[in-house]
Amino acid sequence: MLTNEVYRPINCDDYDSLELACQNGWMLALTLKNGEQLQARAKDMVSRKNVEYLSIEVAGACQELRLDHILSFNHPELGTVVVSEPD
Repeated sequence: MLTNEVYRPINCDDYDSLELACQNGWMLALTLKNGEQLQARAKDMVSRKNVEYLSIEVAGACQELRLDHILSFNHPELGTVVVSEPD
């Protein structure tokens, strides 16, 4: 997803939850701000040019999601996390 919009960092607690999901390779139910819904395995957190991404695997293919494009994610160990901006 190419975009020129300014990156807006997400809340630290939400970031930490995504990091935990990556460390454990959890399958997440993700809802993006554009309405798209994905079932994906959390792989890694990546930062490039001051933009943070969640690296995921969907049906064997890897892709990256900008963290500020994620509306919410869900996993039984985490519950449903609605991504927010820092206070």
